[in-house]
Amino acid sequence: MSIPGLLFLILLVGFASGQPRLPFEEVESLQEIARTLGKSNWDFSVDPCSGSSGWLTLPVIKWTENNLTCDCTFANNTICHVVAIVLKSQNLNGSLPRELIELPFLQVFDMSRNYLKGTIPPEWGSMKLVNISLLGNRETGSLPKELANISTLSDLVLEYNQLTGSIPQEFGDLPQIKRLLFTSNNLTGELPENLAKLTTLTDFRIGDNNFQGSIPNFIGNWTNIKKLIIQGSGLSGPIPSTIASLTQLTDLRISDLNGNEPTFPPLRSMTKMKTLILRSCNILGELPSYIGEIMTRLEVLDLSFNKLTGRIPDSFYGLSKIDYIYLTGNSLTGLLPPWMLREGRNIDLSYNNLTSESSALGCQPRELNLFASSKGNSSGIVSCLRSFQCPRRYYSLHIDCGGREVDDKGTSYEADADSGGPSHFYQSNSNWGFSSTGHFLDDDSPFIWLNNSIISGPNSQLYTTARLSPLSLTYYGFCLINGNYTVNLHFAEIMFTNDNTYSSLGRRIFDIYIQGKLVLKDFNIEKEAGGVNKAITRNFTAVVTDNTLDIRFYWAGRGTNGIPYKGVYGPLISAISVDSDFMPSSENRNISAGAIVGIVVAVLFAVLLVLAILWWNGSLRCMVHWNTNKSAKRAQRHRNDGFRSI
Repeated sequence: MSIPGLLFLILLVGFASGQPRLPFEEVESLQEIARTLGKSNWDFSVDPCSGSSGWLTLPVIKWTENNLTCDCTFANNTICHVVAIVLKSQNLNGSLPRELIELPFLQVFDMSRNYLKGTIPPEWGSMKLVNISLLGNRETGSLPKELANISTLSDLVLEYNQLTGSIPQEFGDLPQIKRLLFTSNNLTGELPENLAKLTTLTDFRIGDNNFQGSIPNFIGNWTNIKKLIIQGSGLSGPIPSTIASLTQLTDLRISDLNGNEPTFPPLRSMTKMKTLILRSCNILGELPSYIGEIMTRLEVLDLSFNKLTGRIPDSFYGLSKIDYIYLTGNSLTGLLPPWMLREGRNIDLSYNNLTSESSALGCQPRELNLFASSKGNSSGIVSCLRSFQCPRRYYSLHIDCGGREVDDKGTSYEADADSGGPSHFYQSNSNWGFSSTGHFLDDDSPFIWLNNSIISGPNSQLYTTARLSPLSLTYYGFCLINGNYTVNLHFAEIMFTNDNTYSSLGRRIFDIYIQGKLVLKDFNIEKEAGGVNKAITRNFTAVVTDNTLDIRFYWAGRGTNGIPYKGVYGPLISAISVDSDFMPSSENRNISAGAIVGIVVAVLFAVLLVLAILWWNGSLRCMVHWNTNKSAKRAQRHRNDGFRSI
């Protein structure tokens, strides 16, 4: 029997039994939609609204869903219509179906985390959709302005794709829109003025794009917004003063703004704030005391890498119960608040100019990171390591980041298996340590990743682990001989896949600084190596003038942060090797056991080789023959002397 005949029979049986039925036209449309999407396990021999045979999968696993939902209350409960198609993390490899328009009652179309390609059909603009989610696919092209005709649209989620062009000004005419999520695309242009009309917005995200211009003043019109994310968006500062009107904000994340050097934005009225991130925004001036007074619901405060000065306000004691405080990379002065030594969790004050009543605090009292946090750290070893006495001067360091000690062709790479943390400093037993700042937002991801794949080629053992960072990671070498060094940074992308699934669609992008100088901007391991699980090394020259070396990896808000799942982003480093470009003096040389064994073996091999050559040329055979004859004559004389004495 043909497929249309089978469908007709199913519907006829359903009608005869008195069960609600799905119109034949919608069933045919579902067939076309399945072919376009690449959905192969919908069973059309049963009623699509039955919840069986591929139409519904239970239980629903996190980020994974397979569900077609019908509303069967039409015509006195005799007619069904498809109202939702949710196919999350199915790895569908087709394209977006124009045939959706043949489902007139469809409200939800969610294709999050698949492998769909192509463009967004402008025909969808004639529908009554409420929720469109295409998060984590391969969609290209521009945003169709026709989508602005969907007067019912509430959520438009297009994150982690490859969309280009600008946001259409027509999007400002969406009367019921609540969520516009465009993170991690290639969108350009300025934010259109017409977006000022979106007073219903509650969630707006445009991080990791290439927009131009400044953050517009009209964001002050979005008085219902609760979540605003503008990280690594391409926009410039300053943060407009109109932001003071956004009193409903609970989550504000703005980072990596170019342009002016403004004072702290007016946030006094934001008493509902839970996550406040204003990182690398060129903010000048002192910390506002009201943060510790009125933001009593704060869970995350990140004001790192600005140009903040002055002391930490006494009112910040009101923040002693929050989960994370990052004030890294500013110019804060004054006395370290005593309460931070007794209370508080995950506080990072690294890279500041604070003073302390105690000179023996170290770099990591409790969960407080004080690496390079005190005055006097402009030359020589950082102040929190001043009590450390160098046993000798070093001319190299080799680290297997996130892993155990390994030997690579006679070079020993030291273990780096410390678990790390959000506000963490670790000091090795030799001449290096690391400082880690930040936690993985929206997910509790580890700071070390184990590679389950095999990387072929030289140095493969260096890529079995990697250290990760959600914000900033500094490896610090000390007790080094001054001079020029070659820094080799070893990378391999080991968290994405090399297949036709959504796990292959992630993009990791970060910056690298050596001795405070930016040496690589927007570094993408997979792109530079030509694929995942492929090793790549980047070489740099560093000048050590104060016996210390600083290598920093920084996430500037670029790249995806939700593929294959939330919390996969930021710097990743597999190994570090640093070697001097000069011959160290004899008292500073330290030959490893492996090197000694190698030298002994080489000498023995050379001796044996010389002997073999001499034997081959006959010299050694002649010498042996001569010595043999000489010994024989001596023995004969001895016997003759014995005979004469008888």
